[in-house]
Amino acid sequence: MTLQPDPVSYPPRGLSREEAARYIGVSVSKFEAMVKDRRMPKPRQLDRRAVWDRVEIDMAFSSLPHQEVKSDIERALERARSGL
Repeated sequence: MTLQPDPVSYPPRGLSREEAARYIGVSVSKFEAMVKDRRMPKPRQLDRRAVWDRVEIDMAFSSLPHQEVKSDIERALERARSGL
């Protein structure tokens, strides 16, 4: 049986270390550090290959904190409290 071309494009579910790092916008070394400190998931094992699940990466990425952005009012209140 020959597979026919599929007109629908599917995003890959399994990503290599390099692809996973690029997917979240960091270097491979940063991605490895994030896996080590558990901010990113550990890979799945496919025979001898380590493969990251894109869905698990999405969930872990969504759990990362947002950058704190203070409004002008909050900054003014902080200055007033500190006596500046």
